[in-house]
Amino acid sequence: MSTNPYRSLLNHLANCNDSAAIDELFTALLTDKEQQEISNRIRIFDLLERGITQREISEQLGVGIATVSRGAKAMQAHDVSALLKSHRDNISIKSTPIKDA
Repeated sequence: MSTNPYRSLLNHLANCNDSAAIDELFTALLTDKEQQEISNRIRIFDLLERGITQREISEQLGVGIATVSRGAKAMQAHDVSALLKSHRDNISIKSTPIKDA
């Protein structure tokens, strides 16, 4: 097992096949606001990939344009397109229920 805590977390998540266990872990690790921010970032990636404008995403998600712009920059810096495509058939990011902050 890795001594790097972040790597240990990644290894744990990679080996976890139970979404309820992942949900429990994230609930313990993250505040409701942090969960919302991560969920929004993933939704921003997905909507940008679908060609939705930043302004429309801002309005749809109820977040500031700066939040969407940061998501767009992160998406450009990291190749998440393949990840989104591989998981799009398995989950519907757009319809994922989000806890209220």
